[in-house]
Amino acid sequence: MPDDQNNDERSGYLQRNIVRHQGDSATPDQDWVAEEFPVALVYNGISHAVMMATPRDLEEFAIGFTLTEGIVDSAADIYDLEVLMHADSAEIQLSIAQPALLKLKDQRRTLAGRTGCGVCGIESIELLDLKPAPISPARRVQPTAAVIERAARELMPHQTLMHKTGGVHAAAWCSADGAVLKVFEDVGRHNGLDKLIGHLARQRVALDDGFVFLSSRASYELVRKTARMNIPMLATISAPTTLAISIAREAGMTLVSFCRRNGFVEYTAN
Repeated sequence: MPDDQNNDERSGYLQRNIVRHQGDSATPDQDWVAEEFPVALVYNGISHAVMMATPRDLEEFAIGFTLTEGIVDSAADIYDLEVLMHADSAEIQLSIAQPALLKLKDQRRTLAGRTGCGVCGIESIELLDLKPAPISPARRVQPTAAVIERAARELMPHQTLMHKTGGVHAAAWCSADGAVLKVFEDVGRHNGLDKLIGHLARQRVALDDGFVFLSSRASYELVRKTARMNIPMLATISAPTTLAISIAREAGMTLVSFCRRNGFVEYTAN
């Protein structure tokens, strides 16, 4: 099989020639590798951001990014969307409501988004949006051992791209009792979350009756994106940061991390 051959251009993985080393032996082989390439987001003809992402579910990604970055207040403000795929990149052209476009121009920034980074290119500290509005209506999904155990147990079978490549994050939408309902994957954890949010918005899923479960740490931008969508709880497999905890508390959102089948840590309990 040729080095670059792939059965599906949008599958998110490519095959690469490798050499496996074990002890003194070296064996030529092939391996599946998660695909990462630039995705440009263009609003009403204005290029706004270039993110490094996995080239699948790009419509969901564009909608989610537009919502979680506060570019529009609701999915209804996105009038049209077109994904233009190229050999080694993609461009997503969106048409948004005029008030949203004016706000975007006022707050315009250039994001050179690298994998795992959500604020690259911010021009000043003042542009960081670290003050979330309280989640409305004020409510919490109660994290219990049974809920977290179920989510942790059910997530793994949905991580098809992770099983294939070993190199991506997953973002899952779970019901209040921990059932995993939908999963998106990407090389960037924030991209995976945006894809999930975009899907939920397209399906008009009620976001106050479930929670997000991420196969990553809880960094500030993930909490900020989740809080902006009025989602009452974020659960992560790895550790949170101090800023992530602070933002979750200010928003009135439940944050739990180190989620395993045998327990979890709650960081926002009163």
